[in-house]
Amino acid sequence: MSDLYRYFAPEHKTLAFELYAPVSALPLICPHGHVDPRLLADPDYQFGSPVDLLIIPDHYIFRMLYSQGIRLEALGIPRADGGAIATDHRKIWQLVCDHWHLFRGTPTGVWLRDELRDVFGVEAKINGANAQTIYDAVSAKLEQPEFRPRALFQRFKIEVLATTDAPTDSLQYHQAIRDSGWTGRVIPTFRPDAVVNIGTPGWRKTIDALTEMSGVTVTDYKSYITALEKRRWFFKSMGATATDHAAVSAYTEILSDGAAHALFDRALKGTADERDAMRFTGHMLCEMARMSLEDGLVMQLHVGSRRDHNPALYEGFGANMGADIPTATEWTYALKPLLDRFGNDPRLTVVLFTLDETTYSRELAPLAGHYPILRLGPPWWFFDSFNGMRRYFDNVIETAGIYNTAGFNDDTRAYPSIPARHDLWRRHAADWLAGMVSRGFIDMDDARDMMTALAYGLAKQTYKL
Repeated sequence: MSDLYRYFAPEHKTLAFELYAPVSALPLICPHGHVDPRLLADPDYQFGSPVDLLIIPDHYIFRMLYSQGIRLEALGIPRADGGAIATDHRKIWQLVCDHWHLFRGTPTGVWLRDELRDVFGVEAKINGANAQTIYDAVSAKLEQPEFRPRALFQRFKIEVLATTDAPTDSLQYHQAIRDSGWTGRVIPTFRPDAVVNIGTPGWRKTIDALTEMSGVTVTDYKSYITALEKRRWFFKSMGATATDHAAVSAYTEILSDGAAHALFDRALKGTADERDAMRFTGHMLCEMARMSLEDGLVMQLHVGSRRDHNPALYEGFGANMGADIPTATEWTYALKPLLDRFGNDPRLTVVLFTLDETTYSRELAPLAGHYPILRLGPPWWFFDSFNGMRRYFDNVIETAGIYNTAGFNDDTRAYPSIPARHDLWRRHAADWLAGMVSRGFIDMDDARDMMTALAYGLAKQTYKL
């Protein structure tokens, strides 16, 4: 039992345990993440080697190793040009374990330790000396039917898992899950960034793909909007309850029809500039809010990440290789056009995420504490950690309360890490609430209700699950 207290401050660990214990086994609501639905479409899917499962998909791991001069090729990360990479997974695993000291004190170090122990039953400490023993133990487990993705889905008590999918995705794997008769609930999320951000390389080809998937020939702004609306309804028919949007800034603008048509025409012709791209993205955030009022999809907005900051890495390996860097953001003025149009309509839900923690108490908590459409998402990316959660609770709850937040989502590609991430959130929520009780701000009855909401209810309610 002492292991349950490993995150708790000694002065209130008894209170914290009383709050944590009843929610520790609640089902997991996973409303936002990046697990590949292919894992769950095939009932006999196997993860492959420990490297396939734990290293190659997880940019939290390989970005740290890269920072210490270890080339991604040496970790088996596929190159965009199909160039040579390391293929001996035992050697890759040894390389990672030889450098595992780099993860001391980091959330990644905690997650993988907990995954190995709680999912695979491996108690050995991660280091170079134990590398091959751990590799053999995990490999043996991955051969067993109990370690297929669907079996783990049930073992993890995942009630619902949302993936993140482009408008041009056929959702064939979601359809395969449905057709299989399996009872696990896996739903898509509509993420239109690739067709909205007109400055993205390859945007014109993506519009052609949108034409093909929607059945609407996109020749102008009007047909573009029709195609997007059609795809959103298709996603909803496949179980989607939310959209997701990534932007460097929270800038919003409502363009006139004429201005939107002219700007989109410039984009089709390849003559749009950076300002056009910023204005169009800002306008489309407002359009997506308008569409959400019509189709009921919850809108998520992730702001403040300068994606693919390292051009050499982007050119060599493509997007999402761990080179995201947080940027300063502003919300009060940037979001005002959207809020002026939609902010007072309780039928709409917009969940805000930031990588600029300075805005939590200054802007985001006051905004969410006022506008009916707004909810605050949990700490994201670099701040999905014990200290990040502590700062979030301290900066947000006094102004917004917990019921203007969206609970927790794991936001991960690393499938086996899902329980560890939720457990960390639940432990920290218990620790924080115990502090509120011990200081006399709330009583234990209130704390228990709040604990259940933070662990389970808020995410389920916010995302209409």
